[in-house]
Amino acid sequence: MTSTESELPRAYGAPPLTAELRRTPEDFLVEEILGYDADGEGEHALLWVEKRGANTDWVARELARFAGVPPLNVGYAGLKDRHAVTRQAFTVQLAGKADPDWSTFPHAEIKVLASTRHKRKLKRGALRGNRFVLVLRDAQGDPARAEATLQAIATRGVPNYFGEQRFGREGGNVAQARAMFAGRRVDRDKRSILLSAARSQIFNAVLAARVEKDAWDKPLEGEIWSLAGSRSWFGPEPFDATLAARLAQGDIHPSGPLWGQGEPPTASAAGELEHEVAAAYDDLALGLAAARMEQERRPLRLLPKNLRWRWLDGETLELGFELPAGAYATVVARELLA
Repeated sequence: MTSTESELPRAYGAPPLTAELRRTPEDFLVEEILGYDADGEGEHALLWVEKRGANTDWVARELARFAGVPPLNVGYAGLKDRHAVTRQAFTVQLAGKADPDWSTFPHAEIKVLASTRHKRKLKRGALRGNRFVLVLRDAQGDPARAEATLQAIATRGVPNYFGEQRFGREGGNVAQARAMFAGRRVDRDKRSILLSAARSQIFNAVLAARVEKDAWDKPLEGEIWSLAGSRSWFGPEPFDATLAARLAQGDIHPSGPLWGQGEPPTASAAGELEHEVAAAYDDLALGLAAARMEQERRPLRLLPKNLRWRWLDGETLELGFELPAGAYATVVARELLA
């Protein structure tokens, strides 16, 4: 039992538009927000790279090849969409070596825009977020209702689903995770991807159940709260005026489970819902526990920052916004698009 992104319930009802997203890579622009500056010295070259229609892992390997270093010497903070134009940072460890002439990097779809020195290798997840510009083409439907939906998103946010990228081609990663839990051997890198897909499936199912209850951005009894901008969480505790104010300010969010061994920390109604969903995915939940994954939490609510929109013409809508690391631009767009 799996759910595709199109089948997950939406927060604002039937979407007001149909449109084409990603007609060209330029219609999906992503720019990393690292949240810190380069050190200016050290044995790593910190590169600001623009890529078009290219896979992040492939770019990293080509940077290593060009610099004459092993692939393990290259670091990056996040995987970025292939079918997009993305600007992101890479580090290349050049201990005892001078920088190559990055302007001669031999791939037309990749440009090294800037280079400076840095003391540390970039690690996965070491970024504050991403900035997006999406262009929706051939938009048809109800522009007035689209405007109202965008106003609601700016105020209330959207359900923080994992996007379809998490589940592999045609959602096949969940089926592969089930096969792995049943005994099929997979290599280490693939194992990590499949464990993530299994956790994401359970999380999305919990969030879908709470969207159906209109409780994705408000607490259930026994709630666990995620702190905005961190992986920390707390609770359960009685919902009071202080928590209500922090929820309204976006400082905290209701959370859902990233499943693992042991019991989730929720109680009462929130805990009952999570156990009910996990029971429907018992093979995934048991497999994650057997793999010794820890119980962790993820916010149920996603608040896009600096959300803006404009009609470029009568059938072309441009959206711009910022999201924290680990969030998906497509789950914002899906509230608008059938």
